[in-house]
Amino acid sequence: YFSIYPILKSFAMSLYTQYQFLTDTVLARGFGNFTYLFSDSDFHIALVNTIIYVVVTVPLTIGFSLFFAVLLFRIKKLAGLFRTIYFLPFVTSTIAISMVWTWIFNARSGLANYFLSLVGIHPIDWLNDPHYAMLTLIIISVWKSLGFNIILIMAGLGNIDKRYSDAARVDGANSWQIFWNVILPQLFLTLVFVLINAVIADFKIFDEVFAVFGGQPGPAKSAMTMVFYIYQQFYVFNQYGRAAAASVILFFIILLVTVVQLWLSRHFDYRRPTKKAKTGRIFHGGF
Repeated sequence: YFSIYPILKSFAMSLYTQYQFLTDTVLARGFGNFTYLFSDSDFHIALVNTIIYVVVTVPLTIGFSLFFAVLLFRIKKLAGLFRTIYFLPFVTSTIAISMVWTWIFNARSGLANYFLSLVGIHPIDWLNDPHYAMLTLIIISVWKSLGFNIILIMAGLGNIDKRYSDAARVDGANSWQIFWNVILPQLFLTLVFVLINAVIADFKIFDEVFAVFGGQPGPAKSAMTMVFYIYQQFYVFNQYGRAAAASVILFFIILLVTVVQLWLSRHFDYRRPTKKAKTGRIFHGGF
């Protein structure tokens, strides 16, 4: 009930073109909210910014997570300590983390500009320059999401049978060949799961934007995201129908990503034998 009713209510509210929130009275219904969104420049900015953010952040997050997960998986001494250190950002309050990063990216006294000055780069106004606001948000988000993704990938690495690697090593394969041709294919489903989770989480980015830019969508709306747009329409402008319509669009975007996840999981699952396996020969789909 607590999951289904809000979804259905959001769909219904997205059609409220005239609505009195305090009395819960609907005066008119229609598709006017969706028409408004498709003509609203702020919504276009939010959609484009969110897509750019997802396209850049997801590959960086998965790449760094895979790199550190492989390193941590091979560490034997103090392995628990290193895993805890990398996982701490995920369980720490987003607001607290964002406030710390706000200080790091301070134009006058931040650590980021201090380290840049050591290599001769002039100070950057990270939080007030529209050209760097999105980059600031990406750096914070990648750092924060590393811990959870590392844990997932390490769990996938732990489920891989070492006999495959040993057999490849006996055949003369080096470490890179073993990783690329043996480890990575068997880790594919885990990476797909991490990918879809990362995409869904990044489409819903809000806390970092609100905390880092002081409740604003960044300079010149350069950090305006879909969820921040929904927040503004609902809580700032009291346009409940428009906020619900924007949330419905975001819902369908996430639903599409989920469908793609299911398709990829079934189509590239090398552990499931194909129909040809019935002939007596063993074939595996995907790899």
